[in-house]
Amino acid sequence: MIVKDPSSTLCDNGDGKIVLTPTPFAASDVTLTGCNNNNAGGAIFDLTAAALSSVPGSTSVFYNTMFDLNNHTNPITNPSAYLSPAATIFAQVTTPLGCTDVAQITLALFPVVEVQEATLRTCSIAAKPSTGLFNLTLATVTTQAGTKKYYPSLADAQNGTNEIVTPLTYTSPNGVIFIKVTNGNGCYAIAKVILIVIPPVYSNILEDKIICMEDTTVLDAGPGFTAYKWSTGATTQTISNVTVGTYWVDLKTGDCTVRQNVKVYPSEQPVITTVDISSTSVTVYVNGGAAPYKYSMDGINWQDSNVFTNVPRGDNHIFVKDAYDCDPINITIVVPNLINVITPNGDGINDVIDYSALAGKQNLVFNIFDRYGAKIHQADKANRYKWDGTVGGRKVPTGSYWYSVSWNENDKKNTPIKYSGWILVKNRD
Repeated sequence: MIVKDPSSTLCDNGDGKIVLTPTPFAASDVTLTGCNNNNAGGAIFDLTAAALSSVPGSTSVFYNTMFDLNNHTNPITNPSAYLSPAATIFAQVTTPLGCTDVAQITLALFPVVEVQEATLRTCSIAAKPSTGLFNLTLATVTTQAGTKKYYPSLADAQNGTNEIVTPLTYTSPNGVIFIKVTNGNGCYAIAKVILIVIPPVYSNILEDKIICMEDTTVLDAGPGFTAYKWSTGATTQTISNVTVGTYWVDLKTGDCTVRQNVKVYPSEQPVITTVDISSTSVTVYVNGGAAPYKYSMDGINWQDSNVFTNVPRGDNHIFVKDAYDCDPINITIVVPNLINVITPNGDGINDVIDYSALAGKQNLVFNIFDRYGAKIHQADKANRYKWDGTVGGRKVPTGSYWYSVSWNENDKKNTPIKYSGWILVKNRD
């Protein structure tokens, strides 16, 4: 009977003896190739995955040098995640039967993914000018083939978290994003992209204007823009014959266009608030508009003073304009006939003071006051705006009395007019 050791060679040498010839154990040299991701200086290798032996149950201890292997010093302690550049290391492989051999492991690197930093610029968003709309796919970060994914931070790119899923329409202020480029070997590199929002450039001379309603003006957007487009359709720097209204102009600088609004306001018209008439003097009070005011009674000759003297009796015109020199406003006033003395003696001559001629005016009031300021008579519609020198049917003492007449003119502003003066009453018993 012949018995063969499967690990040995059985030979018959002719003398009837069984000869066992052992076959030596041989470990296999291998090459492992990994990714130098993001140009980190090396790849992370799983040395335990190297096929060093075909004998089941074989174990391996890994060393950086043969010296360490021969002396069993400084073994590699993290063989399943070993970071290394391209290098050669060594492994002592041991079978379950105790046979050993040394294997050489060549650590190789795939070609690195070459990336570069890039910058993207975009125009600001009109509604939120601190932000812009970016197309991240336009960032030129590599010339090599590969897939790209976009992330808001370096940590997200490294960990594959919070991926930007809308890179074609990414809204962002000034900042950075990161692109992870992965090639066919599964190797990757991460590139930084700087995002710059181009701020809007507006005209610094185009301003709202105030003009007279009947006038026109010129709007000037100023030089320095590559294109202009006004709401009127004009494409020039300036537009003329502009009336009161709201306008806009699109101003182009480089590839960016901003819309600037401008308004042309009508000047506020001054308003004659009241007119005081005393004898033949007329005082005009005005507010609104823009001081200083100019005053006239014929619309031709103007004065700075608001007081007119020696004004003739009857209807008169008052014109007022402000600093904008627009078409003046004007009102018509009545300077009543002056009555200085009444002699209520029944002779039919100067018996009464009579302002019934003003009865057609609005809110007409005619009051008489004694020299102490006490009202002693009110003339109204009931007494036909007259006074006969009596109070309660009794004649007042001879003397001077003050009177005032007020009304509102029949104009758009219902201008209040106040007329005052003194009258001498001569009563004879």
